[in-house]
Amino acid sequence: MKRTNIIWIVALVLGWLFDFLFWKHSAGINFAIYALLCLGGGFLVLALNGIKPSWKSLLLLIPILFFATMTFVRQEPLSIFLAFGFTLGLMGLLACTYLGGRWVWYSLSDYVVSFVKLAASMVARPVIFFSENRKQAAHTAESVSVASRTGWKRFCAIFRGVLIAIPIIVVFAALLSSADLVFAQRLQSFITLFRLENLPQYIFRCIYILIGAYALAGAILHAARKSQDEKLVGMDKPLVPSFLGFTEAAVVLGAVVLLFALFAVVQFQYFFGGQTNIGVQGYSYAEYARRGFGELVAVAFFSLLLFLGLSAVVKRQNQTQRWIFSGLGLGMVALVGVMLASAFQRLVLYEAAYGFSRLRTYTHVFLIWLGVLLAVVLVLDILRRERAFALAALLASIGFGLTLTLLNVDGFIVRQNVTRSAAGSELDVAYLASLSPDSVPALVEAYQDQTLPGNTRDAVGAALVCHEQVSSGSQDKNWRSFTLSGWQADQALRLVRSSLDTYQVQRDDWGVKVLTPGSNSFDCYQSGTGS
Repeated sequence: MKRTNIIWIVALVLGWLFDFLFWKHSAGINFAIYALLCLGGGFLVLALNGIKPSWKSLLLLIPILFFATMTFVRQEPLSIFLAFGFTLGLMGLLACTYLGGRWVWYSLSDYVVSFVKLAASMVARPVIFFSENRKQAAHTAESVSVASRTGWKRFCAIFRGVLIAIPIIVVFAALLSSADLVFAQRLQSFITLFRLENLPQYIFRCIYILIGAYALAGAILHAARKSQDEKLVGMDKPLVPSFLGFTEAAVVLGAVVLLFALFAVVQFQYFFGGQTNIGVQGYSYAEYARRGFGELVAVAFFSLLLFLGLSAVVKRQNQTQRWIFSGLGLGMVALVGVMLASAFQRLVLYEAAYGFSRLRTYTHVFLIWLGVLLAVVLVLDILRRERAFALAALLASIGFGLTLTLLNVDGFIVRQNVTRSAAGSELDVAYLASLSPDSVPALVEAYQDQTLPGNTRDAVGAALVCHEQVSSGSQDKNWRSFTLSGWQADQALRLVRSSLDTYQVQRDDWGVKVLTPGSNSFDCYQSGTGS
């Protein structure tokens, strides 16, 4: 690298900006800002040194910017977790493949190896880089010596100037403080920064700033020197050579397909046959739905792993064997699709009995993307493009995260449960009150709907009042922690604030209750969790 000093300057500035944006502030728009600053800083350092990225690597900026934005657009826990995770993970992938741009051909092994190398670079690369620069500087020792003497003289001059200026500044500051009380308060606040009791805090902050700067410098250096993707794992020859005979694999897949087929027959006979058939066997509809859902999802997931494992190690010596293996895989995937449909319907039944919750909504979306991934894996096997499975899994994961954030999980739960309540079911006010600010606009919209039954509208209003009681004082109002979700919630609440004043809040040793204008009473806190 030609301009070596710029990397240390940018890394230290980014380290300080992390402290400025996050110290004593919760995550909000500060995370998106910092992600953009890190990207900008990295691109700046590499561009100034004449290092250009592959255009394929730049494609990663699209999901990075999307998920970085979602970190302050949503506040629902899983959506936020995925937004943070994908932003950081994809930024790491960008550093791993900056020059090569071959991430679209990565296998699962390549992802593991690349991120291990990136972690190693963040630990060791800055030291190696510094050592190399010192060796280069040894060839110009005389010029360095002259420059160092000149720099030392300049430093001494500055130090003497500071010593002379200190007493002068103290006198003028005292006079100006006496002349203006506001200035005196500001000066006092500034002086408190240098109190001895703050020293441990400053030392701690300086340490993590330096550690962060060091790690960022390592990531930038890795992108500059170790991201060519020259050799991918298993590209020339398989990582694990095929060792399992075709007959053995066909027997395994055939047995699994037979078992799945028998199960599917039972599903069509009983479960898809309706509630009457289930009742004959002694199960309630909700019990039957709840009992097998998790097991069906587990079977679908392990079926995916089984097919991938067999596809990687089975010997297919001719076209006939390849078609037989793919045919068995097609049968297994089709039957797993029946299981996923069964699991999906079980979930719908469970929601009909108990309403929507976050976990049930997550699972709805997960089932869809798992089914898509299974189908894609089978197609890749037929096309002999097994290596692309890692890309398919990455895109399916991104699709899952994208779907949750665009869906607005908490708003979706509110709309579904309010509709269900309007049809005669009970509305869980405490659960709705426990949701994130993402739910507030949907609650306000429902509260303003004059066509809702009186009891349902009362319950929605109670949920809004309870939400304010549960979340009051818990939000950081500093601009660094700004979230679009929180701002939209505040704007929506202003529309109904005067109407909500008719609700009475009652506090006692047992918790907080809300008494509605319709004389209904609702607890604001859950006794359990929604599952």
